[in-house]
Amino acid sequence: MKIKTSELQPLALDWAVTTLENPEACKYGVEDWRDQRKHTVKNGEYVYRWHQSWAQSGPIIERNWIDLHCVNDSLWEAEINANDYHNRKNGPTPLIAAMRCYVASKLGDEVEIPLAGWGAGTGETSGPHRSASM
Repeated sequence: MKIKTSELQPLALDWAVTTLENPEACKYGVEDWRDQRKHTVKNGEYVYRWHQSWAQSGPIIERNWIDLHCVNDSLWEAEINANDYHNRKNGPTPLIAAMRCYVASKLGDEVEIPLAGWGAGTGETSGPHRSASM
Protein backbone atom coordinates (compact mmCIF):
# COMPACT_ATOMS: atom_id res chain seq x y z
CA MET A 1 0.00 0.00 0.00
CA LYS A 2 1.39 3.41 -0.99
CA ILE A 3 1.23 6.06 1.74
CA LYS A 4 2.22 9.70 1.48
CA THR A 5 5.36 10.25 3.52
CA SER A 6 3.74 13.30 5.11
CA GLU A 7 0.95 11.05 6.45
CA LEU A 8 3.08 8.25 7.93
CA GLN A 9 2.02 7.51 11.49
CA PRO A 10 4.54 6.33 14.12
CA LEU A 11 4.55 2.58 13.51
CA ALA A 12 4.61 2.83 9.70
CA LEU A 13 7.16 5.65 9.95
CA ASP A 14 9.40 3.47 12.12
CA TRP A 15 9.09 0.67 9.55
CA ALA A 16 10.09 3.02 6.71
CA VAL A 17 13.11 4.34 8.63
CA THR A 18 14.16 0.80 9.52
CA THR A 19 14.10 -0.19 5.83
CA LEU A 20 16.69 2.55 5.27
CA GLU A 21 18.82 2.16 8.39
CA ASN A 22 18.76 -1.61 8.88
CA PRO A 23 17.15 -3.39 5.92
CA GLU A 24 18.13 -6.79 7.34
CA ALA A 25 15.66 -6.21 10.19
CA CYS A 26 12.82 -6.05 7.64
CA LYS A 27 13.97 -9.07 5.66
CA TYR A 28 11.39 -11.46 7.10
CA GLY A 29 8.43 -9.07 7.05
CA VAL A 30 6.41 -6.90 9.37
CA GLU A 31 5.56 -9.57 11.96
CA ASP A 32 9.21 -10.43 12.55
CA TRP A 33 10.19 -6.73 12.66
CA ARG A 34 7.45 -5.99 15.19
CA ASP A 35 8.63 -8.89 17.32
CA GLN A 36 12.20 -7.52 17.26
CA ARG A 37 10.83 -4.07 18.09
CA LYS A 38 8.95 -5.39 21.12
CA HIS A 39 11.70 -7.55 22.57
CA THR A 40 15.11 -6.18 21.59
CA VAL A 41 16.81 -3.63 23.84
CA LYS A 42 19.98 -1.84 22.80
CA ASN A 43 21.67 0.79 24.95
CA GLY A 44 18.74 0.71 27.36
CA GLU A 45 16.06 1.38 24.71
CA TYR A 46 13.81 -0.75 22.56
CA VAL A 47 15.03 -0.75 18.97
CA TYR A 48 13.32 0.77 15.93
CA ARG A 49 11.54 3.55 17.84
CA TRP A 50 12.79 6.26 15.51
CA HIS A 51 9.73 8.45 16.02
CA GLN A 52 10.37 8.79 19.77
CA SER A 53 14.08 8.15 20.46
CA TRP A 54 16.60 10.96 20.16
CA ALA A 55 19.36 8.41 20.73
CA GLN A 56 18.26 6.47 17.63
CA SER A 57 17.19 9.38 15.40
CA GLY A 58 19.72 12.01 16.47
CA PRO A 59 22.56 10.52 14.41
CA ILE A 60 20.27 10.42 11.34
CA ILE A 61 19.31 14.07 11.86
CA GLU A 62 22.95 15.07 12.25
CA ARG A 63 24.24 12.94 9.36
CA ASN A 64 21.61 14.32 6.96
CA TRP A 65 21.78 17.93 8.16
CA ILE A 66 18.08 18.03 8.98
CA ASP A 67 16.98 21.40 10.35
CA LEU A 68 14.13 21.51 12.86
CA HIS A 69 11.80 24.44 13.47
CA CYS A 70 8.99 24.76 15.99
CA VAL A 71 5.97 26.18 14.13
CA ASN A 72 3.65 26.22 17.15
CA ASP A 73 2.79 24.17 20.26
CA SER A 74 1.72 21.15 18.25
CA LEU A 75 3.57 21.41 14.93
CA TRP A 76 7.21 20.96 14.00
CA GLU A 77 8.85 21.37 10.62
CA ALA A 78 11.92 19.51 9.40
CA GLU A 79 13.92 20.50 6.37
CA ILE A 80 16.74 19.03 4.30
CA ASN A 81 18.48 21.30 1.86
CA ALA A 82 21.61 19.65 0.55
CA ASN A 83 23.13 18.71 -2.81
CA ASP A 84 20.39 20.46 -4.82
CA TYR A 85 17.77 18.50 -2.92
CA HIS A 86 15.18 20.33 -0.86
CA ASN A 87 12.48 18.72 1.23
CA ARG A 88 10.27 19.92 4.06
CA LYS A 89 7.90 17.83 6.18
CA ASN A 90 5.78 18.56 9.24
CA GLY A 91 4.83 16.52 12.28
CA PRO A 92 3.42 16.80 15.79
CA THR A 93 6.88 16.23 17.31
CA PRO A 94 10.37 17.13 16.12
CA LEU A 95 11.31 13.47 15.62
CA ILE A 96 8.23 12.62 13.58
CA ALA A 97 8.83 15.67 11.37
CA ALA A 98 12.53 14.81 11.00
CA MET A 99 11.96 11.13 10.21
CA ARG A 100 9.23 11.97 7.66
CA CYS A 101 11.69 14.36 6.03
CA TYR A 102 14.44 11.74 6.06
CA VAL A 103 12.21 9.04 4.55
CA ALA A 104 10.97 11.43 1.84
CA SER A 105 14.56 12.42 0.99
CA LYS A 106 15.50 8.78 0.41
CA LEU A 107 12.28 7.13 -0.80
CA GLY A 108 10.16 9.96 -2.19
CA ASP A 109 6.83 11.53 -1.31
CA GLU A 110 5.06 8.15 -1.29
CA VAL A 111 6.35 4.95 0.24
CA GLU A 112 5.29 1.35 0.00
CA ILE A 113 4.15 0.02 3.37
CA PRO A 114 3.25 -3.68 3.53
CA LEU A 115 -0.32 -4.34 4.66
CA ALA A 116 0.30 -7.74 6.25
CA GLY A 117 1.33 -7.74 9.88
CA TRP A 118 -0.33 -4.54 11.11
CA GLY A 119 -3.20 -6.43 12.75
CA ALA A 120 -5.14 -5.38 15.82
CA GLY A 121 -4.46 -6.59 19.33
CA THR A 122 -0.71 -6.05 19.22
CA GLY A 123 -0.56 -3.18 21.67
CA GLU A 124 0.65 -0.81 18.98
CA THR A 125 -1.65 2.02 18.09
CA SER A 126 -0.40 3.22 14.73
CA GLY A 127 -0.25 1.19 11.58
CA PRO A 128 -0.01 2.31 7.99
CA HIS A 129 -3.48 3.83 8.07
CA ARG A 130 -4.04 7.46 7.25
CA SER A 131 -4.95 9.77 10.06
CA ALA A 132 -7.74 12.30 9.64
CA SER A 133 -6.02 14.58 12.14
CA MET A 134 -2.82 14.98 10.15
